[in-house]
Amino acid sequence: MPSTKQTAPAYVGFGMLTPVYIMALDKLPKHNTGAIVHQVSEYVYDDAAIIACNLRQWGISTGMIGTAVGDDLLGHYVADTLEEMGVQGKVRFTKKYKTPLEVNVSDRLGARTYFWQRSPEILSTLDTADLSMLKGAKLMYVDWYDGDHIIRAMNEARRHNVPVFLNLEHGHNDPAIMEKFASRATICQAVTDAAQIGKKGAMLSVAKKLLKAGIKTAIITMASQGCMVVQDDEIVRIYAPKVKAVDGSGAGATFSSGFIYAYLKKWSLEESVRFAIAAASLKVTHSGLKMFSVKEIKALASTLRVDRMVYRDNRFFEINKLISQAQGSPLVQESKKFAEKLLSKKKPQHRRKIKKSMVG
Repeated sequence: MPSTKQTAPAYVGFGMLTPVYIMALDKLPKHNTGAIVHQVSEYVYDDAAIIACNLRQWGISTGMIGTAVGDDLLGHYVADTLEEMGVQGKVRFTKKYKTPLEVNVSDRLGARTYFWQRSPEILSTLDTADLSMLKGAKLMYVDWYDGDHIIRAMNEARRHNVPVFLNLEHGHNDPAIMEKFASRATICQAVTDAAQIGKKGAMLSVAKKLLKAGIKTAIITMASQGCMVVQDDEIVRIYAPKVKAVDGSGAGATFSSGFIYAYLKKWSLEESVRFAIAAASLKVTHSGLKMFSVKEIKALASTLRVDRMVYRDNRFFEINKLISQAQGSPLVQESKKFAEKLLSKKKPQHRRKIKKSMVG
């Protein structure tokens, strides 16, 4: 029976493939001691793969072009998981090395500590990956920390008029990285610095730098401070809600997933940012990467505080600070009640209640 040709996925991720173990605990132990792990989750990383799997949970067609994995138990786990999730793309196996492994440790303050294997030999397999999936795609995602290996894919995406979403993090501090990567991207997600401790002025400064580099949509995430997004002369600043953090692993990738979902649905800039912040905030309330439903995320998104500004003549101008929906609207009131129900929490036994938001 002849095989049916698959339609090109809307989203294509390009980058590292690795299984991950995520361990949730109260706090990191002191050196040379231990701690009780409350939950262990398994998933497929890096961010490009996380996003592919997250979007599948919301009904978006996705594909993954990744590094080769070892022809071993972990490598086949990666391939089987992506196939089960409905992520398109052939996972390549090699006998030259074992499948790399990542371990993430998340504490209840929303912080995460990770240990990963990223050798030049593994990353170099991106240079021989088949890029034909890009033809017909609506968006490609890449991470700056995969180095020069992403340039070939970015160039190919440009050849097919496929917008590129670049996760730049704090790479904007290096002019060489900006020249190589930002100049090839359409949408760029960044942070003010490695620790994400900058204030509003720092966010505006990074946004201006990205716009000057030719980025069309500049996204600056700031963990508990929410994020700021600049597109043309429109600026939206959304504040993250306070939630009880359980596992911050994958929060940044979930934010990207939310923004990409809204982008593919052609939502407005404000709707897109609201959804991304809400998705990431809800994600940290439980361990692992099973996504909340679109309905649940939109309910929380409708309650978030927003500031609006405009960017003109190389300057930023603040318009107002308000919640876009009328507070008396029955729809908003209903959404708020639904969101409060989602975030309701029981007081833990013999444990201090910790509230924290986490995006980025």
